[in-house]
Amino acid sequence: MSLSTPESVQRLQAALHAKAKGEPGFRFYALYDKVYRSDVLAHAYARCRAKRGAAGVDGETFEAIESYGPDGWLGELAEALRRKTYRPEAVRRVWIPKPDGTKRPLGIPTIRDRVVQTAAVLVLAPIFEADLAAEQYAYRPGRGALDAVQHVHRLLMSGHTEVVDADLSGYFDSIPHAELLKSVARRVVDGAMMRLVKMWLVMAVEEEDDRGRKQRTTRAKDTGRGTPQGAPISPLLANLYIRRFVAGWKVLGHETRLKARIVNYADDFVICCRGTGAEALAAMRKMMVRLKLMVNEAKTRLRRAPDEPFDFLGYTFGRNWSPKTGRSYIGTRPSKKRLARLVTALRGLTGRRSARPTVQEKVAELNRLLSGWANYFCLGSVSRAYRAMDEQARRRLRQWLRAKYPHQGYGRVRYSDTYLHEVLGLVRLQGRPRNFPWAKA
Repeated sequence: MSLSTPESVQRLQAALHAKAKGEPGFRFYALYDKVYRSDVLAHAYARCRAKRGAAGVDGETFEAIESYGPDGWLGELAEALRRKTYRPEAVRRVWIPKPDGTKRPLGIPTIRDRVVQTAAVLVLAPIFEADLAAEQYAYRPGRGALDAVQHVHRLLMSGHTEVVDADLSGYFDSIPHAELLKSVARRVVDGAMMRLVKMWLVMAVEEEDDRGRKQRTTRAKDTGRGTPQGAPISPLLANLYIRRFVAGWKVLGHETRLKARIVNYADDFVICCRGTGAEALAAMRKMMVRLKLMVNEAKTRLRRAPDEPFDFLGYTFGRNWSPKTGRSYIGTRPSKKRLARLVTALRGLTGRRSARPTVQEKVAELNRLLSGWANYFCLGSVSRAYRAMDEQARRRLRQWLRAKYPHQGYGRVRYSDTYLHEVLGLVRLQGRPRNFPWAKA
């Protein structure tokens, strides 16, 4: 199946977006039947299949669906939706290690539920895209984290140097269902569609204990809070609820009165102010109480750039120095946490317990990791970080080669920099183009 959006689905999305954009107060009343349209469901399945996710609690895999016949499988799913007999299964929870040694929960819905949720997103996203604020950059077409990074830099350069570096405690798990559904209902009056969203919000969670026994909990249903993390519908719902804060900030006059501008990406945001940081911080706290969200006071702080650096979306904003002139400027650089994370990933690919493929395969793995990292960390002062990561990659690859082909010596003679880069093809980060202009502080 092609991942390009079918023309018929594009026309549907364009019509929904145009209606929503042209009539801000319009509430859509005929959406549910669009979810089980054959073209919408087929494209939703193709998108889920491309991500190659694991099976959910029912154990059904994409390989099993392909063997059964995806057309028949999708037809049965469409019929269940049409008859309104579809019910979501529990979400399988797994725990993913974090760089700091802790673990974060990841929810894995069944493939069936992922396909239906993706179909719903195909229908709902064009509607709510018309309402999202320009300051919101996550999970939106034509926008991304680097755009948010550049937005913050522009604000700093325009004098908004007092920054509320905010952090919310468990945002995705804290979103109140009642208020979230009100946000959905501002645009959706289709009862069947609302019923789908409600069912997804209260899905049970299944996980294994230390003895391998499966247990199910209904925390979301019991507390009336949280979106299903890892589910295709979750980013849209999270964006929709944080919009309340971004829009409310303007409606209450904080943006104009305090000269305070929000930049938001998912559950991360900063507020850049012109000398009113303390007032903006107090106003933000009051709004979060009304929104029933909790501010992480241990991680929320007021920073005065460039002397007090802060991190946002993996970048450190603060005072940098030009290696050519020695003059200082307000700029960005990869944060220490992200550098450490890359070092950990390089160790994982080249450690003693790593798989022993061919040299070409190992170099290809390293190149994918390094190139992906550098594609994101391409703004601002990156020369020092690139130089350090190049050296780290060469050192780790030499160590891996020595383990694969034991011999005496450290390996710098046999595996010189030139050999690693020009013969084996290890990517070199130094010399990549710079995309973020330097500016004087």
